[in-house]
Amino acid sequence: MPAQARAQRPKTAAERTARVRKILEILDRAYPQATCALLHRNPWELLVSTILSAQCTDKRVNEVTPGLFRKYPTVTDFAHANQAELAQDIRSTGFFNNKSKAVIGAARKILADFGGVVPRTMEEMLTIPGAARKTANVVLGTAYGIPGGIVVDTHVQRLAGRLDLSKHADPVKIEQDLMKSVPEEKWILFSHQLIHHGRALCMARKPDCARCPLETVCYSADKPS
Repeated sequence: MPAQARAQRPKTAAERTARVRKILEILDRAYPQATCALLHRNPWELLVSTILSAQCTDKRVNEVTPGLFRKYPTVTDFAHANQAELAQDIRSTGFFNNKSKAVIGAARKILADFGGVVPRTMEEMLTIPGAARKTANVVLGTAYGIPGGIVVDTHVQRLAGRLDLSKHADPVKIEQDLMKSVPEEKWILFSHQLIHHGRALCMARKPDCARCPLETVCYSADKPS
């Protein structure tokens, strides 16, 4: 059988809009229930888990946090934790000294300024140690259902480039591009869908294009010819 024609780059704004709509439809069919893989029971636990997930797999974080949250059940417990001891508790997640300082700092900030409750606005979230836009978006979107923006992790960054949704390398600029083209009501689900897709099929090395549902709309140079 002849090879399938390669997807074509859109030439007009209307074609670009239609292509984004098609990408969203395909992702909705492929990952209708996509959600955050980090185990948590409340916004605070999600914040801690997201801080620990930097340069670490969600799988590893999920192995660490059940025991961690038994040892430190509340925000107050973390605020009063010994930093060196906490660092050892989270050692396997990597960068444990910086992460332990960030978690303790976050707990103290939330107690001092927000009554012990993780805030619900981007502006307030960004004042918390360890909470840049990615972390803030994870917590606001997953814990509160608030679309403050689009989570840009390594998977979203890679797929945004491969799918020609952004030409930038900087996560903040990628997020701005995605927020312009993806409807706000899709921001939370869309980021989870891309993350799931990046893990399942569109890996950094050897993407599984043969099984990819986005193959018909993807013209990435990474695709096998």
